[in-house]
Amino acid sequence: MALAIFDLDNTLIAGDSDALWGEFMAANGLVDTEVFREGNNRFYEQYKQGVMDIWEYLDFCLKPLTHFTLDELEAWHKKFMEQQITPILLNKGREQVEKHRQQGDHIMIITATNRFVTAPIARRFQVDTLMAIDLEIQGAHYTGNVIGTPTYQQGKVTRLQEWLSQHPEYTMEGSYFYSDSKNDLPLLKKVDNPVVVDPDPDLKKFAEEHEWQIVSFR
Repeated sequence: MALAIFDLDNTLIAGDSDALWGEFMAANGLVDTEVFREGNNRFYEQYKQGVMDIWEYLDFCLKPLTHFTLDELEAWHKKFMEQQITPILLNKGREQVEKHRQQGDHIMIITATNRFVTAPIARRFQVDTLMAIDLEIQGAHYTGNVIGTPTYQQGKVTRLQEWLSQHPEYTMEGSYFYSDSKNDLPLLKKVDNPVVVDPDPDLKKFAEEHEWQIVSFR
């Protein structure tokens, strides 16, 4: 049984769920619209350039979650799924997940977006394991703090290695990782079968130089 690992944003879905959630909050008045949109757009550009400070970003994007109860956030997230996520689920991504499922592979999503935003999306793809940025909860609220290593850049490798140490029945032998982003090069370099999906220009160049498989789910 091999590991079939997928990035989420701009890989299995045709957009960035974190940026879309930020825009959703702004559009629905859950944050100071003008200020939050500026920050949301600025951090997303930094992410695409591979220079985003993850801790600075998390301080920015998690703070609004602390202002609502978990039940309130769940209700908003249902609307977010209907309006923003369901329309951008990629059928070719679903088909590739299903192909690995039929092969008996263990299907994982490892994403740099937090678990609140991504868990309902991962359930749509029926993955076996989701690794995301885990959030601390106290009572009925998120605290704005993160638990463990953020699953961003090298952090994806760190978290996967931690998971493997807890699940010795799995190894990296025959492993796949599908991603669109140069931010995921650390993990792409670790798997036996790196697959770049509708890649950004820097990742496409690297993949071509190293003769990695390039595919499109769009």
